[in-house]
Amino acid sequence: MNKGEFLTSILRSNKTVFSYKDIALIWHIPGTSATRERLSYYIKRGELYRIRKGLYAKDKNYNRLELATRIYTPSYVSFETVLVKEGLIFQYYEKITIASYLDREINIDQQTYSFRKLKIRALVNPVGVEHISETSIATKERAFLDTLYINSDYQFDNLHSVNWEKVFEILPIYSNKRLEKEVNGLYKTANAKSS
Repeated sequence: MNKGEFLTSILRSNKTVFSYKDIALIWHIPGTSATRERLSYYIKRGELYRIRKGLYAKDKNYNRLELATRIYTPSYVSFETVLVKEGLIFQYYEKITIASYLDREINIDQQTYSFRKLKIRALVNPVGVEHISETSIATKERAFLDTLYINSDYQFDNLHSVNWEKVFEILPIYSNKRLEKEVNGLYKTANAKSS
């Protein structure tokens, strides 16, 4: 790769957030001191933006949902972030909520990222997780189940748009009797209201 092509190869990518490993792969060179020096050079010149250690962006206008799934992997956007977007709850949440292998809350560029722990078997199961614009995002049915899994008796504002067939397709990945009982109860309540 010629000298001027290193930065161009990043700028041409569809991604807005890059890990150190991503950049080494794009540049076709292993993570070496030369890679670190080149990255440091581009950051000092303002041609790349360092979000935090090991994570970089083309500029400060990176996709925050994409970053959310790059901080800790495996992970995907879920819970209130999806529930609000899909109209299942009406409260506004500033935090971006992410399913992960750990519980943690961090702040980056005035944005709070709230990671909530799911058991690994459910976390890595791709059922009900879509890949949109370099980001893994739960469907409303998966976010609904993730939320009930970690918060029993969660209050939803609107379950009219939930596809119960998809809910029952995803439900077995959690292997959780309490969750099954709660989902069946909500299903009966939702059907009673709609009839």
